[in-house]
Amino acid sequence: MDFDDYIMGRRPETAGRLDDDFAGAVLSLVSEIPPGKVLTYGDIARLIGAPRNARLVGKVMSRAELFGRFPCHRVVNSAGRTAASFPEQAERLLGEGVPFRKNGTVDLAKCRWEEAFS
Repeated sequence: MDFDDYIMGRRPETAGRLDDDFAGAVLSLVSEIPPGKVLTYGDIARLIGAPRNARLVGKVMSRAELFGRFPCHRVVNSAGRTAASFPEQAERLLGEGVPFRKNGTVDLAKCRWEEAFS
């Protein structure tokens, strides 16, 4: 499956393979985020060497189920907001002890996975 097929949601018999470098890099990093920690779409884009592709990281997250199980609930936007299309995300993060602020956003200062940047 090439990346265009992936983004468009086309799913040939080979959809279980991570043969696209970008999607593979994103999902590989996401699989390493430990429980109780989060990264932003922008963090992931920077860490994989594609700093201007935060939105594309979000697109990969929205299609991640095509390739298996990944802890996508540990990825939030730059303000700490959870995905509107993923209502269970906040509940799963709370279950892992991720702190939220009064405004309903993840407290990035307390739970961003800083070790990923070392």
